[in-house]
Amino acid sequence: MFVLALKSPYRPVLAHLIPIRRCNLSCTYCNEYDDHSKPVPTETVLRRVDLLAGLGTGIVTLSGGEPLLHPDLDRIIRRIREQRMIATLITNAYLLSRERIHRLNDAGLDHLQISIDNVVPDEVSKKSLKLLDKKLQWLASDATFDVALNAVVGGGIRDPEDALTVARRGRELGFSATVGIIHDHSGQLLPLEPRQRQIVEQIAGIGKSVFDYANYSRFQRNLAEGKPNEWHCRAGARYLYVCEDGLVHWCSQQRGHPGIPLEAYTRDDLERQYRVSKSCAPFCTVGCVHRVAQVDELRHDPMTTLAEWFALMPGGGAGNMPMSVRALTWVFVTSPHHQIFRRAATRALGIR
Repeated sequence: MFVLALKSPYRPVLAHLIPIRRCNLSCTYCNEYDDHSKPVPTETVLRRVDLLAGLGTGIVTLSGGEPLLHPDLDRIIRRIREQRMIATLITNAYLLSRERIHRLNDAGLDHLQISIDNVVPDEVSKKSLKLLDKKLQWLASDATFDVALNAVVGGGIRDPEDALTVARRGRELGFSATVGIIHDHSGQLLPLEPRQRQIVEQIAGIGKSVFDYANYSRFQRNLAEGKPNEWHCRAGARYLYVCEDGLVHWCSQQRGHPGIPLEAYTRDDLERQYRVSKSCAPFCTVGCVHRVAQVDELRHDPMTTLAEWFALMPGGGAGNMPMSVRALTWVFVTSPHHQIFRRAATRALGIR
């Protein structure tokens, strides 16, 4: 997927696909659910999976609403994998059981993300560590797919210390730990308090991922202080949000732009949206769109981008890049024979 993304700028890296808008919870900051919608018919969802594959999409993330409410979710995941795309799922985890985890294993799920908002449920959110910890233990022991716990700050979350507790519990169970700065129910971003900003930075360090730490330093640090980011959003091209009606939007917070049916979405649309400047970009809180943009930064100027990523790490810098990264950089970027190595690698991966 990553090689294909580097090879062409007009290939979606990630698509969010909504199989159901209904959710079993009602978190007060969320504007992405209702309590009554029926599941999108299975054959319709499968057709949309095929269309995304036709556009060259690398990853399909199923979200909602609550995707576990869709009766044929396993079949949808299988179709994503049959189309040689990476299958990921965002869930509140309330409907997980050991049997359901095994079914996700069998379906071929690659990655699951759970956002946990607090330690004890309150009027803002019931996505709580206290209520979900047993399910997290089942995932740690039974899941064959990767699991990420996303702790959150902002958006009316009462105790920012909870985010640190959630992230540490995730690492203790062997999961990835990330942090998100969330908007309020209207989609607006509010600057964080000093302690909230400290917690965001601590969790970024817990994750121990250069990519995540670079994402924090590039985007979340400014957002935490209420400052804009300077970047080019590639939503509508590298990132697609396909709603329950089958329309392509920039993201969950910008539904209606461009609002084109997936059935009619073409390479021309990808090229057009790749270049469009979005007025919402400076204060965007959609982390996956930020990460997708970093792929293009790496594509356009790999040496500068890698140096910046590692320089952002504590004690980092271009000279402290891991040996594996330095070796791959030499092979595919700086070596006099890098074009030969690139062609050999793409042939080995079956990429034309």
